[in-house]
Amino acid sequence: MAPEIVTEGSGWHEQEADRAELHVGYAGTGRARAAAVAELGKQIAEAEPVFVLRGVTVLHRRLAVHDQWRGNRVVGCRATEDVVLRLDDVGALEEVLTAVVASEPATLNGPNWMLKDPDAARRTAQARAVADARDRAEGYAAALGGRLGALLRLSEAGDGGVEPRAFRMAAMARAEAAPAVRELGLEPEPVRVTVRCTTNWELLL
Repeated sequence: MAPEIVTEGSGWHEQEADRAELHVGYAGTGRARAAAVAELGKQIAEAEPVFVLRGVTVLHRRLAVHDQWRGNRVVGCRATEDVVLRLDDVGALEEVLTAVVASEPATLNGPNWMLKDPDAARRTAQARAVADARDRAEGYAAALGGRLGALLRLSEAGDGGVEPRAFRMAAMARAEAAPAVRELGLEPEPVRVTVRCTTNWELLL
């Protein structure tokens, strides 16, 4: 069996995010389920204009209704709706966030920074990972007094991928006026795409 050299390579590519996601939650409470859902419905109706703002896409909406307990006694009900919003125009983030906060959500998390075209960034990272694996293999071949032959196998490790950056906004209490989000420093951040691979090379002695 011909000798082989097995090496691992890693590569990454980083570029500024051009897409963002916001996770927004609304809640209503009441003595009974119907009252809690009705209160939640009012909250959602007031927030609906946010969901149709320029550049905003609603990815999903999820409803939950559950009892509220005090000790071993049910004292009411809480209804919640979680909404995930995608912003394809990060330049509109300030406008959208101001509107979201003004809608008085129970929770607000984000933005999660992402890339519209992660495939292009991944291809760059893949090229760097293969070059890294080849460079390592060439070093081992030279150390053994030989040279590197053909690539026999290549497999991708599963621990790479796109690493979105997130800025977390804590749950917000109700306020009489929408706060100025401009001062929160929510500028698009770099998103890193990482690739790791394993390569098998022919060793020529």
